[in-house]
Amino acid sequence: MTLDTLAAPASHEIEVKHSRFLARAAPVADPDAAMAWLESVSVPDATHNCWAWRIGDAYRSSDDGEPAGTAGRPILAAIDGQAFDQVVVVVTRWYGGIKLGAGGLVRAYGGAAAECLRQAPRSPLVEFASVHLHAPFEDLGAVHAALDGFEAQKLEEAFDATGARFELRLPADRVEALRIHLRDASRDRIRFEHA
Repeated sequence: MTLDTLAAPASHEIEVKHSRFLARAAPVADPDAAMAWLESVSVPDATHNCWAWRIGDAYRSSDDGEPAGTAGRPILAAIDGQAFDQVVVVVTRWYGGIKLGAGGLVRAYGGAAAECLRQAPRSPLVEFASVHLHAPFEDLGAVHAALDGFEAQKLEEAFDATGARFELRLPADRVEALRIHLRDASRDRIRFEHA
């Protein structure tokens, strides 16, 4: 399954029984960035600033004083349910005087986060791979010509007596196509090596 991140920060506000819930989401690259963003947007005079983030296999959430499991986990579930990664969401609540109960809190926090993410501009996350290959001198042109077409970035090129070794970075789903292309372009002289 391809995951997305946010193309830009997003927000969505709802009101439930006079309580105001403001969901805000942002793309983040690592846990430190997520925590720094949370600190920068938390509203000190709000009743609660509940949040969650997911970055790959790492995730965290906080109920910020709401009953355990009624805010942070539903926000995280909204992130996962919308197939997002590298995203942080905070839902700020201003209490309106009417208790919502555990189920009401789960629906309000999770619903605000999910709707915020549903409306947010998405950007696909691309998994990259590094490949190492060796090309004889007569096939160096084929390697260089293939770089743009396979969205490959040359990280390193080192020459030896028989040709050049390359380290390339490209979208993981393009590796096999590049391997076949270079095999055909060089009559199987270009050798892919294990990193």
